[in-house]
Amino acid sequence: MMISLGFSPCPNDTFIFDALVNGKIDTGDLQFNVQMEDVQTLNEWAIAGKLDCTKISYGVYPLVQDQYQLLEAGGALGSGVGPLLIAKKTIALEDIPALRIAIPGKNTTAHLLFSLAFPNASQKKFLVFHDIEQAVLDGRVDAGVIIHENRFTYADKGLHKLIDLGEYWESKLNCPIPLGGIVAKKTFSQETLQKIDTLISASIRHSWSQYPALSSFIREHSQEMSEEVMRQHINLYVNEYSMSLGVKGHAAVNQLMATYALLF
Repeated sequence: MMISLGFSPCPNDTFIFDALVNGKIDTGDLQFNVQMEDVQTLNEWAIAGKLDCTKISYGVYPLVQDQYQLLEAGGALGSGVGPLLIAKKTIALEDIPALRIAIPGKNTTAHLLFSLAFPNASQKKFLVFHDIEQAVLDGRVDAGVIIHENRFTYADKGLHKLIDLGEYWESKLNCPIPLGGIVAKKTFSQETLQKIDTLISASIRHSWSQYPALSSFIREHSQEMSEEVMRQHINLYVNEYSMSLGVKGHAAVNQLMATYALLF
């Protein structure tokens, strides 16, 4: 059976899916046709039902849960992993709602976390995540919400952290931060869904067995970041919740769903 699979080119996703899509583990009767895109594009594709199985932001999950089932493995959830709000200079937090803020996609978890902290912000500009630092530096926006590898590079560019939106979430709701998960079409049988889940877990275990070595697949898609930053990225976003959400993970996702309903 051929399954269309979407995930981002970021090191955590390529680390997770490397063995699965590159013949490093036995996938049995399942084959995967890969499409790699930024997370907001994947969110939009999920709303349209384009792919059989895909990485999504948990911020879009309320809009796609009728057609997609959340899988246990392959996602990004944890403590200390949230997006950061950054700017060229120090800005008082009470001034944020009146400023121009770059957000990495309307349907991203980053947007939801920013909206929790600043529900009255009215000048949001939705950009691809890797364009946000430059938009702040160029003055096209006053501040920006950064995710992924930009967490490790913003200070080198002279930018300043205004607030850690993940820490804000954790302090208010006392649960881990659900960033992104893997979903698959509900039209698949439960047996097939379980197979996909099991294969993703096996793929993660294979990558950890090779670590700290980085495969060519991870390096080729890493947008020229250094190997040090790639490893920081993997160490931050691939953890025990990536192997299985478990009770705490599902509770965090349920909290996010409830927060989404209040904010949007």
